[in-house]
Amino acid sequence: MNELQELRRRARDIADLNGIGGLLLWDQNTMMPPGGAGARADQFEALERILHDQLTDPGLGRVLDALEPWAASEDPDSDDVRLVAVLRRDHEKAVRVPTELAAAMSLAAAHAQQAWLEAREKNDYGHFAPSLERILELQHRYIACFDGTGEFAHPYDVLLDDYEPGLTTAEVTSLFSVLQEELVPLVSAAAAAGEDGRVFPGHYPIEGQQAFAEALLGAVGYDPEHWRLDPSVHPFARSLAHTDVRLTTRWEPDDLAMSFYSCLHEFGHGLYEAQMSPSHYRTTLADAAGLGTHESQSRLWENLIGRSKPFCEWVLPVLRKHLGGHFDAQEPSDLYRAINQVRLSLIRIEADETTYNLHIALRFELELALVEGRLSVADLPDAWNEATHRLLGLDTPSIGEGVLQDIHWGAGMIGYFPTYTIGNLMAAQLWQGLRADVPDVDDAITAGDFAPLREWLRDNIHRHGRKFDSRELLRRATGEELSVEPFLAYLEGKLLDAGLLTAPARVPRS
Repeated sequence: MNELQELRRRARDIADLNGIGGLLLWDQNTMMPPGGAGARADQFEALERILHDQLTDPGLGRVLDALEPWAASEDPDSDDVRLVAVLRRDHEKAVRVPTELAAAMSLAAAHAQQAWLEAREKNDYGHFAPSLERILELQHRYIACFDGTGEFAHPYDVLLDDYEPGLTTAEVTSLFSVLQEELVPLVSAAAAAGEDGRVFPGHYPIEGQQAFAEALLGAVGYDPEHWRLDPSVHPFARSLAHTDVRLTTRWEPDDLAMSFYSCLHEFGHGLYEAQMSPSHYRTTLADAAGLGTHESQSRLWENLIGRSKPFCEWVLPVLRKHLGGHFDAQEPSDLYRAINQVRLSLIRIEADETTYNLHIALRFELELALVEGRLSVADLPDAWNEATHRLLGLDTPSIGEGVLQDIHWGAGMIGYFPTYTIGNLMAAQLWQGLRADVPDVDDAITAGDFAPLREWLRDNIHRHGRKFDSRELLRRATGEELSVEPFLAYLEGKLLDAGLLTAPARVPRS
């Protein structure tokens, strides 16, 4: 069918342009000299114009119109039928946004990211504030493109939908209401049993950390032929194709947990990309179902696997081999307790999994206030500090430990943060499903055999790419709708098992 061939050609060009954008972004955060920021912003703007023109081309609309009657009579789960549906959605959303605005948003984000880096270095929020003002101005113009469509009930829904299709402000508000109600007393009870200081006390030379990271990642599935690991200020993962996966981490000599768990976290992202079906390569199906699904994979490897008792059994000898010292006297039960302690901390990416969603609740609260106009950019640092004290009971001693700690707002990614919590909830439900289907998974992890994990995730999540949205993917993998209770039950069960709670702290929700 000529129209189908034409659609695939257009999908190929869009996918390749996105891959080029991914390479530019990776380079910006790893290799690019600071002086290249202006030119890189221009390149992002030019690329966004081309990509937006591809998505909004009336010719794409005509091809979709011609194919939709055919698609209605075919298997709804076939790749080609799903490709028609995905490109229809992308096309309809893109045509509402002028190319000039899309390009301006890309340009502003590139400049703002550089301003954020410089502001962190100078510990000066005022250096970043004008860039954030510009980001918000353009976000409001973007939201206005969807006025009167009836598609979105709240302005913030437009932004959420870019990262997790179908997610709404009302749903996120409800989720965080339950989570805050349950987590604040759980954090309080568990933190009282914890110890002060870092998860891994002591000094760990970077060379030793790098040797450990190589052994860790090699065991779980890192493929040096198709993957690479580099340092960055803010750890992230990016793939240019399923055969080209880029991870980053941060090496801190006095904080081993930073590289240890960021490597596992970013590996989860990378594995998702690497295990997408090769048949989707160079199409718009070779993408995540949503960032909630993407975060479910990183959080699953970081926490549900990486902080489990079987994992401690396996990884402790690896830690002893490469880092020695503190680990020579530890038993697996000691490590299990240490890495699951609840410590009130200021930094999101250093937060334990029990307090983590309170960090996300804070960011959601502030983003929503900014979008609704209840909070100004000038007042954001004070609002951040107040929310940190209210939710975590902590004072914020510096801008770097407060409002400037995350790259997301500097990169123009407003609406992204709630997907971390969606990912945590999905991860707990997927873990339940995985354990039911692979009953000897604990033994496999203890033995350092992570293949059964990778295979289950490939078959149930990764290979599908964007064929199904996050909700449908979760239903297909577990038979369940998104729910808070499995995650809360998992947290409490682990804290009890590790001796960090002496008695249940909550009443299970139905």
